Amino acid sequence: MATITERYATGERDFTGENLTGEHLTGANLTGANLTGADLRGADLGGADLTGANLSGADLTGADLTGADLTGADLTGADLTGADLGGANLTGADLSGADLYCANLTGADLSGADLGGANLTGADLTGANLTGADLYCADLTGADLTGADLTGADLSGADLTGARRSPDDAPVAGYVLATVLERA
Repeated sequence: MATITERYATGERDFTGENLTGEHLTGANLTGANLTGADLRGADLGGADLTGANLSGADLTGADLTGADLTGADLTGADLTGADLGGANLTGADLSGADLYCANLTGADLSGADLGGANLTGADLTGANLTGADLYCADLTGADLTGADLTGADLSGADLTGARRSPDDAPVAGYVLATVLERA
């Protein structure tokens, strides 16, 4: 049976609902692939190109997406619990309603991303670029936002209970900068 990368190379793009648990797809080119509802639990997608891919409703629990390019990807409602997205490019990605519980987003580029209603409880966003990101009604309880760039980010309705920032971090409009963010 052909691997997903071999099938992709022959022009196939629809991998809806596929079971790809634990697959090793390091550096794979899956640009524009449809992985809606796919099971990618524990998959290694480090450095993969998933630009414009549809991963809505996909299960990426514990997946390795370090350095992956997810520019403009659709991750609505995806389960990224405990996923490693360190250094990933999520510019303009749609993560609305996604579950990023305890995910590693250290140094990730989330500029212009839609994280509305996303669960970022306990997520590590240290040094992440959230410039212009939509975090409307996102749950950032206990998230680490140390060094994160929140310039122009929409935090209205977001739960920032226990979220951490460094006193050296730039101010966030509408919030008092402390070790814990508090609404001004």
